[in-house]
Amino acid sequence: MLLEISHPLELIKLTASLDSFLHGLLPSWAALLIEFILVGVVLLAMYAVIALILIYAERKITAFFQCRYGPNRVGKYGLIQSVADMVKILLKEIIHVDSVDKFLFYLAPFFVICASMLTFAALPFGNGLHAVDFNVGVFYLIAVSSLSIIGVLLAGWSSNNKYSMIGAMRSGAQFISYELSAGLSLLTVAVLAGSLQLSTIVADQSYVYHWNLFRGHLPAVIAFIIYLIAGHAETNRGPFDLPEAESELTAGYHTEYSGLQFGFYYLAEYLNMFIIAGIGTTMFLGGWNAIQVEGWDGFNQVMNFIPSYAWFFAKTGVLIFLSLWVRWTFPRLRIDQLLNLEWKYLLPINLVNLVIMAIIVVFGLYIK
Repeated sequence: MLLEISHPLELIKLTASLDSFLHGLLPSWAALLIEFILVGVVLLAMYAVIALILIYAERKITAFFQCRYGPNRVGKYGLIQSVADMVKILLKEIIHVDSVDKFLFYLAPFFVICASMLTFAALPFGNGLHAVDFNVGVFYLIAVSSLSIIGVLLAGWSSNNKYSMIGAMRSGAQFISYELSAGLSLLTVAVLAGSLQLSTIVADQSYVYHWNLFRGHLPAVIAFIIYLIAGHAETNRGPFDLPEAESELTAGYHTEYSGLQFGFYYLAEYLNMFIIAGIGTTMFLGGWNAIQVEGWDGFNQVMNFIPSYAWFFAKTGVLIFLSLWVRWTFPRLRIDQLLNLEWKYLLPINLVNLVIMAIIVVFGLYIK
């Protein structure tokens, strides 16, 4: 398995000088250890900052859809509202619940946050801005993202609460079901790209018509639509938010959690929304590549002035906005409707779509 630590071209001088300084001052193993710690700290900081930005953005977008103002008191335009909420949740007391399985109850939030962090760390945020680049990157994303369901099921089981248990069972059925469609959609793109390595998949999408969304013709478009539906369902966002149906289950599987423990679930939910959009950007929309059109040299030069990480976050932001749009447009589905959609429609379509994509690749019918 290939494990590669690479550097963003935009920051190459800074990272190269830091690497030279550390290796000149310390033994090789100590310098590498410090570099790994720095990468981890940067990823954790990005994790927290992106979550705060998404919380504020969702509140403002939701207010727009509902003809409200949204946060507008704490800071200019309410910009510091998310920070105030973060401080509040950090200072809140953790309420100790009787009759719970204490070990599993306290362990469950860490499964959710660790699975989210492991997936987040593997995303290619820019040209070379990639902490780990496995040669089986697509399989890695599917594998580690699936670990979060363990935390959800443990939370429901260990809480000794019937509402939490029902919420966890719903979430388990929903997550495992839609994970199949999300995984098959990504494998459809992997068949088209001929690689499982994320950096290779992104590098092959240089021009707009080389984006996997377009070069794979109709099967790629179908895979993209199914991936967005399945990814939205995996994040438990409306209209697929049955595990947290307030009118039925209070708060679902995290009903008994409070303080920082609840904050872990809250944080992971927003980052999972970003991760789903980030994977969609990487696999379908050219990743960090600028919008390039062959033959438009002047236009391409202007687009190249924009840093690669700005392109990644811009494309990801569009998919996040689409997710929020869907959430505040459609009513909540019943559990039978939700599972019927996956098992009777999305999964069969996905399987046929994968076969069609394989035929297209074998006969070379895709855009080269």
